[in-house]
Amino acid sequence: MSIHLVGGGWTPENDSETDAAVYGPFLAEAALRAGAAGRTDPRIAIIVVRDGDGDDHAAKLVAALEAAGPVEPVITALALDGLATLLAVADADGIVIGGGLTPAYLTALAPIAGEIRRQVAAGIPYLGYSAGAMIAAERALLGGWRIGGVPVSPQEASEELDEITIENGIGLLDVTVDVHVAQWGTLSRMVAATEAGLIRGGLAVDEGTVLIVGQGTLGVAGAGSVWTVSESEGGVLVSTFGA
Repeated sequence: MSIHLVGGGWTPENDSETDAAVYGPFLAEAALRAGAAGRTDPRIAIIVVRDGDGDDHAAKLVAALEAAGPVEPVITALALDGLATLLAVADADGIVIGGGLTPAYLTALAPIAGEIRRQVAAGIPYLGYSAGAMIAAERALLGGWRIGGVPVSPQEASEELDEITIENGIGLLDVTVDVHVAQWGTLSRMVAATEAGLIRGGLAVDEGTVLIVGQGTLGVAGAGSVWTVSESEGGVLVSTFGA
């Protein structure tokens, strides 16, 4: 099974094809798990960590998933200071982690990070949307917009952090992830973090786009691109690939 990293953003209501392309591969994997368990519709554990609008955010995620097929959503909506329990991901055919303040998501999921890793290793697909994609990494970029006090990316995308902050994430993949790239101008953050030696490069995903990390393979679906940032002799190398 795979890890699905969505770069955020909501598609217009009349653009169900993009949602089907972005969320369809995840749902197809979850449906296989559901069939093996004797369920008609895949049971999807959805965790959101928001300040008062968790139910609305979860509903948008469910609608995006349903563009690809029927689901049985099991929603856990936490406040910004909430902590997830094992019950949130119990007996699931797939796990979806939503978007919002990335540091709050990492804190909220810390108590069940080991269980998420165990389930993904056992074949349950994971989909991270925005913040959920960023915290999936072993070394997670949580936000920030400056390095040594020098601006390197828009403050609006800072996640309420000043200096670029890297911490241990859930540990589902060994490459750092950023999101909302073309839309929020966050590519420069990953480039600067790589050049400063804070990370060893990474992958950055546009809105309306999913990066699918499988067994030794990478795939892309949706409307945008995935940007690769890597260390290079004398600087940093940037390239893109798309669907």
